[in-house]
Amino acid sequence: MTQRLVNLDIDLLRAFVTVVDTGSFTRAASLLGRSQPAVSLQLRRLEDQLRSPLLDRTGRQMTVTTEGATLLPQARRLVRLNDEILSTLGDGDLEGEVRFGAPEDIATIHLPAILGAFARNHPRIKLSVVCDYTANLLDQLSRGLIDLALIKREPVGPELGVKVWSEPLVWLALDPSVLETSPLPLIVAPAPDIYRKRALAALSDAGIGFRLSFTSPSLAGQMAALRAGLGVGVLPAAMAPRDLTVLRSGLPDLADSEIALVSARGAGGPTALLAQEVLRALERGPSGP
Repeated sequence: MTQRLVNLDIDLLRAFVTVVDTGSFTRAASLLGRSQPAVSLQLRRLEDQLRSPLLDRTGRQMTVTTEGATLLPQARRLVRLNDEILSTLGDGDLEGEVRFGAPEDIATIHLPAILGAFARNHPRIKLSVVCDYTANLLDQLSRGLIDLALIKREPVGPELGVKVWSEPLVWLALDPSVLETSPLPLIVAPAPDIYRKRALAALSDAGIGFRLSFTSPSLAGQMAALRAGLGVGVLPAAMAPRDLTVLRSGLPDLADSEIALVSARGAGGPTALLAQEVLRALERGPSGP
């Protein structure tokens, strides 16, 4: 008697991959535009189909079982192939709109290739991008003006979005001799920029006097001021250009910040698809300039 073939459900595989990538049913549910119980049910259905446990939920932290680890790369390939087929066949591609937000430095340095590939692969999805401070992006999310955002945040755990990578911060200047200037000239963005907040707090805690020598909301403006030797600035280590000096002594250490991906409540479809592509592209952290 011929054994009945079982067809795996792509939605179930996508749920499994997203749960593993985010490390949380709650965060996966946010990206997939579903409730947490619905995503848990999807994983149960997949485990029932495969007759194998995929996730160990007994400990304090969820872990992938041996069977889940075997399935994971194959599930990724199937989900990716599904999306490639849909993007190749125009009539089957997702339609809709994604309104995406990110701080200017992240958007200009890390996202062009990702967003460009998304736009080419999904021509029937209208993609719009806005650059702004994290506080403003979160406000726009809450008011339904954007659907998805990469934000800078303090290390707060899973309460605010899905952590994408940690970002070591460094002090930069044209020449180390600027450290001999008192008060220290500082190049920053306006409030409420998180790098400004970190710089001012670190200098104040260390008892180092400073003055704001150049304030600009534009990354290009801050870089021009640094290259002109107008003071000291703070940037992620991955974005430090080679023509500027990383000041490794003489100034207090800066705690890492985090980059997180936040979705509007109930977002799914094109928004969930872009979220997954951003997570997949940046899961090992961004590359330098």
